[in-house]
Amino acid sequence: MALRDTHVTLAHGGGGRAMRDLIDEVFTSRFRPPGMEDQARLMDAALQETGARLAFTTDGFVVAPLEFPGGDIGKLAVCGTINDLAVGGARPLWLSAGFIIEEGTEIALLRRIVASMAQEAEDAGVRIVTGDTKVVERGAADGVFVTTSGIGVIPPGLDLGAARIRVGDAVIVNGPMGDHGAVIMASRGDFALETELVSDCAALHRVMAAALLAAPETSAARDCNRGGLASALNELAIEAGLGVMLDETAVPLRPEVRGVCEILGLDPLYLANEGRLVLFVPAEQAQAALVAIAALPEGKGAALIGHVVAEHPGQVRLKGGFGGSRIVDMLIGDQLPRIC
Repeated sequence: MALRDTHVTLAHGGGGRAMRDLIDEVFTSRFRPPGMEDQARLMDAALQETGARLAFTTDGFVVAPLEFPGGDIGKLAVCGTINDLAVGGARPLWLSAGFIIEEGTEIALLRRIVASMAQEAEDAGVRIVTGDTKVVERGAADGVFVTTSGIGVIPPGLDLGAARIRVGDAVIVNGPMGDHGAVIMASRGDFALETELVSDCAALHRVMAAALLAAPETSAARDCNRGGLASALNELAIEAGLGVMLDETAVPLRPEVRGVCEILGLDPLYLANEGRLVLFVPAEQAQAALVAIAALPEGKGAALIGHVVAEHPGQVRLKGGFGGSRIVDMLIGDQLPRIC
């Protein structure tokens, strides 16, 4: 092994031998990109289908802490990028990964993050094909920041989006809401919270594939990350020009998440998720979609939580257990920064 350092130094970003050793031993040894050119050269049979379209997304990840129960910034980056592609109906194929590394970061930590990314990508059937590393002085960053971009292919004839949402569509989620946000709050130690919760961080392309097979007329989907379920639904309701009526008793929440929210005075509908999506499915196909999603590990606890209505266009409302309802508005501000 050429890399003998235990911590990242500015030399590891200087373009010389130290940088090459870091890249070779920490990154390319795990990601195994196809060649070492300045760009990835990509080909897949799906690109040759008439009517197929490329989907492209990019995202940055600055979560604190870098490691938390159920995941780390590396797993988060891969899953988050895959999910942005998947909710548009794309089959994820390739990812890039850029790293901003603070001087003094433990190389052992960096290895764990990279190993987590490589494992998650392998499990999802995608390849990390290109990337970049930069090292900044102490205090100029906070350990490690990661930026990922992803490319996928949308098959011919599939067109998901808010414009396709119709009155009567069922609103489905693939599991309990708010786990990731609650875990990050507990992991920081600022609130003296103790919980056995783990983050819901997961790649959701299999959930989307199963849902689309069972409910081929699915209208739209959105992942419920920053801003939680409430913000995702508000975005879609506004774009569709229709209303959403939720059933409070149907929204799945773990008791631990309810408890954290009660202690801190938070609304669980706004807590971040990193392995949860919301689907809009024709009512007659909703049960088939639920069964298909619930059969997957990422779909345990899937639930039908509401319907699309013509009333109150652009608004989301929550019907309580006693019959009244309240407006669930878009998140204003940020319940918790550095969540992803």
